Order: sequence, then C-alpha cells, then structure tokens
Amino acid sequence: MAFKRNFNLKINKKKVYRLCKELNILRPQREIKPKHPRKIAKNRTVTASNQLWETDIKYGYIEGEDRFFYIMSIIDVADRDIVAHYIGLNCTGEDAVRLLKIALRKRQLYDAEIKPVIRSDNGPQYISHAFVSACEELGIEHERIPYKTPNMNAHIEAYHRILEDECLSINVFKSYTEAYKEVNDFVKKYSTKRIHSATKYMPPREYYEYLQRTNEKVNIRL
Repeated sequence: MAFKRNFNLKINKKKVYRLCKELNILRPQREIKPKHPRKIAKNRTVTASNQLWETDIKYGYIEGEDRFFYIMSIIDVADRDIVAHYIGLNCTGEDAVRLLKIALRKRQLYDAEIKPVIRSDNGPQYISHAFVSACEELGIEHERIPYKTPNMNAHIEAYHRILEDECLSINVFKSYTEAYKEVNDFVKKYSTKRIHSATKYMPPREYYEYLQRTNEKVNIRL
C-alpha cells in the first residue's frame, strides 16, 4: 500500500519478499520456543507405595459467603493415603507445585533418586509452565490422562466421591474458616480412621506403614 500511495507503483507481496531476502534486509523471525511435550498416561502395574501418585482438584461451596473453594489432593495408588492436600479460595500452578513438594517431603522423597510418577488430568494447574517445569527440576515423571478418560485417574476420582458424599454434601458451610476446618478434619479421618477393603481393612496411613514395614507387594493394574 505504501508503494502505491507514495510512488503509484503496484508490486506483488511475494516479489517484495524475494527482493528483501536477496538484499538481506528482512527482519529476524520471532523464535518460537518449543512447549513442554505432553506425556500421555500409560497402563501400569503398581506393586508398592510411592510408585504412582494421582492428583486432581475438587470444588466445594460456601453457602454463607456464596463462593466456591478448591481442594487439591495427591493420593498414593498403592496404599490409598492422601499424601498431601491443599485447600484455598484460589488454585494455581504454583499451588500445585507447593503441594507436590510437601508430598515429597512427607514421604521423605524430596532428594530421593527414584520418585513417584505423578498422574493428572489436563487442568490448567497441571499444564501450567510452573508445574511442568517443577516436575522436570525435581526429576518427577508427570503424565496426563487423555481427555474424557477419568477412569485413568480412578483412585483420586473415587476419593473425591467419598469426600463429596461424606463431607461436602452433608455440610452447609457458613464461612471459609468453617469449610477449611471441616475438610481438614475429614482428610485426617479418611487417612487415619476410615478402613478400606482394598487396604486389608486398615486405614490408608496404617496400611502405608504396614507395606513399608513388611515389604509386601500389591498388584494394581491400571
């Protein structure tokens, strides 16, 4: 347009590009940085604790304040223990990173050579640069389930159904403080009191300690 307006010249865009290229006066092209490759969850056989952790996010509602809050949890597939959880009015990739680090410290795995695989869905917290980069720095393999396949995250999904049925749906929270306390109390009860057929009718925390003490193997196929 500038050539036509200023010099009354009509010239093809491709010709302009070719001439500029020959004269080496093209502006440098923007460098596109490659994104982190997405690793798809695969079928696995879990035989012990700290081999595969699943993580996901659940929403709760505070009726007294007319707003939602977030519950992000990490479950060990072998022993069903909630290794760590987060409760907050916001939930970001940075929160997911902090929770993962807390879980590693709780299991004394932060500096371990072999760490659990962490499996998640494709929520924004888990595809964030912060979370993906943290997994790489920590030496943790992060795999994401394909879209619309919650069955591949079955253990955390089952836990969230229990959380909904036995805590969130039977409580009318008046404040965030109340919701925070009730959910924390539930998580503690779930891990230390609630028995499961899949854990030899032991609470998850007790079953984890049992597996560590006896070195007994489990056989969970996903």
